Amino acid sequence: MKLDILAIGAHPDDVELSCSGTIAKEIANGKKVGILDLTRGELGTRGTPEIRDLEAKKASDILGVSIRENLAFKDGFFINDKNHQLEIIKVLRKYQPEIVLCNAIKDRHIDHGKGSSLTSDACFLSGLRKIETSIDGVIQDPWRPKHVYHYIQWLHIEPDFVVDISNHIDKKMESVKAYSSQFYDNNSKEPATPISSKNFLDSVKYRAADLGRIINVKYAEGFTVERYVAVNSIFDLI
Repeated sequence: MKLDILAIGAHPDDVELSCSGTIAKEIANGKKVGILDLTRGELGTRGTPEIRDLEAKKASDILGVSIRENLAFKDGFFINDKNHQLEIIKVLRKYQPEIVLCNAIKDRHIDHGKGSSLTSDACFLSGLRKIETSIDGVIQDPWRPKHVYHYIQWLHIEPDFVVDISNHIDKKMESVKAYSSQFYDNNSKEPATPISSKNFLDSVKYRAADLGRIINVKYAEGFTVERYVAVNSIFDLI
């Protein structure tokens, strides 16, 4: 299956928190979108990897993504090296996405910045013919995505462009709340974490509202780029 977009996150829920409105919008527009989680989030204070697996499946069903895979890298300890790059390259060559969305270039959680650089490097290397990969004994063709965009997570980062998600904010929030072990639940007996407060859950929506305000729509998501954004006509900018 060829994908239009592959969204990659260091942990299950990174994608939902940061760019699920954009994903929902593009799926509604007929695009094929997949999600790749690098780890199972096993170091998370709340929940278990098994619970996170089920929550990721629920979120995927809500969004309507075509595929979701997990590379099961070690949460907190994966690094940007050849072995990790090759595993991502195999997925890139398997699904041949035109666009990759990935972690913020810098963030509170160390895995986010690592996931950002690891994914970006793998996207470049995936286009080199002399790097050979195979799945089930079948040699893969090289593939380099046309664009790599970084979503915004915990830290405030000025976006290079924003996407209007006004008609998809409800689906975004529904996909986030699928991770009930991680986020605000007044009845939970689990330890409190920086992302389990009501303020954090509310902030997901009010960040989208603030980005929307700036471009005169209700809700938006922001991204940073690795190279200039190009348009065919100045009238393509809204």
